[in-house]
Amino acid sequence: MNDNTQRYFLELSYKGSPFHGWQVQQNAFTVQECIEKALSTYFRTPISILGSGRTDTGVHAQLQVCHFDLQDMELGENFLKALNAILPKEIGIHAVRKVKPEAHSRFNALKRSYFYRINFSKNPFLQELSWQLFQQPDVNAMNEAAKILLEYEDFECFSKVHTAVKHFRCKIYEAYWEPKGDELLFHITANRFLRGMVRSIVGTLLDVGFGHRPVEDLHRVIASKDRNQAGKAAPAKGLFLNNIEYPTHIYLD
Repeated sequence: MNDNTQRYFLELSYKGSPFHGWQVQQNAFTVQECIEKALSTYFRTPISILGSGRTDTGVHAQLQVCHFDLQDMELGENFLKALNAILPKEIGIHAVRKVKPEAHSRFNALKRSYFYRINFSKNPFLQELSWQLFQQPDVNAMNEAAKILLEYEDFECFSKVHTAVKHFRCKIYEAYWEPKGDELLFHITANRFLRGMVRSIVGTLLDVGFGHRPVEDLHRVIASKDRNQAGKAAPAKGLFLNNIEYPTHIYLD
């Protein structure tokens, strides 16, 4: 970055249904591609962004963060209105913030939070935003199993295979199920997540909730480091990236 270049964080949300995930891919419609095209159109110069992490095809985000570099200028409410007008209806930009030159949307993230939504009655407004089940699982048993996650840090058993990561260690800070009317929400917060990890955990915990495996079996599954020992991944449509926490010292505003 030169002396007149400023780094910005964009805070955004998106409905993941029409996208092939976050990251730019050949011959695929992605969130990153849409935002880069919109920024490049607005500023009339090529703009690249880097996100806090990838979300898979069909996964949603209530809060995603990305960063880009540009000549230092004030980007206010008019910028947000113009950018949102360019973007498709499934993506909304909520804030732009100046950050220090070394700030990084991915590497500076301290915690990431997801929730997974399940509903038990047919709701036409949630067809692409929730997984409908017709049987109530044992939430108490699933919460007992969820507590076991906090005892471990190697979660290879919940990772997609053939994924390019150096290690499978994650620090999970909280994991619990919350009944909410006709819905059931699974909340999980960690310093990082592996590809497919949350959906695999949800599927495995539901196995417990429906009596297909005992609570204690989670110890064996995690120790096995074998994806085949965990449950089937829950559908992408119920998963939301919900929050990302950063140290306050990286912000300039």
